Amino acid sequence: MERPIDIQLEKLRNKLIKMGSLVDEQVDFAIRAIEENNLDLAITVIERDLNVDKYDDKIEKVCQKIFALNNPVAMDLRTIMSTLKINANLERISDLSVHIAYIYKDLGTKPAFFGSLHFSEIFRLVRQMLKYAIDSMINSDADTAKRITGVDNKLDELVNLDSKILINVMKNSADTVEQGVLTYSLLQELERIGDHSTNIGEEVYFAVKGESIRHRSEKSKENE
Repeated sequence: MERPIDIQLEKLRNKLIKMGSLVDEQVDFAIRAIEENNLDLAITVIERDLNVDKYDDKIEKVCQKIFALNNPVAMDLRTIMSTLKINANLERISDLSVHIAYIYKDLGTKPAFFGSLHFSEIFRLVRQMLKYAIDSMINSDADTAKRITGVDNKLDELVNLDSKILINVMKNSADTVEQGVLTYSLLQELERIGDHSTNIGEEVYFAVKGESIRHRSEKSKENE
């Protein structure tokens, strides 16, 4: 027999899926703005951030309403708490996409040293991590959620490598410093999107399995 809370949780899930779709598009547009030298896409990312913020507020209010009108059992409580945390990470990813759009606007055009960095692969990894995060969320798929950590390790390696390359570029040519600093900020924002995607995967795993993989992920990074 379906409980009233089941209907409310399904509505909450649909809102979270919509939130994930909006954020996925924000990240894609921000990355494409750089790939295609497309200022219009960057401006679109900035303008659409308000829509994401509105969905963030809606999801928080629905969670509060479910708490107020029901007495959630353990599984329901786990779902609601994970939803709140996933929602917060999605909202943060949208903010980072906006930061990337502003960095692109400040850069103007891609500097000459851009070609010596690994942005094509970094963009691919970031997109992949967010896809895994959203797919695992939609399908309550713990196995897909676990895959994010392995991709995150690759992303961290490339960001660290490119950070070192950038430092050498700026050391050897003073006139590259301004663009170098902006490019370094771009790398950091992309890495943070990966981190928040990892957080989403961890919350999905917890919601599905009732256990945390966070400490296992941290231990894996320490051993490398």
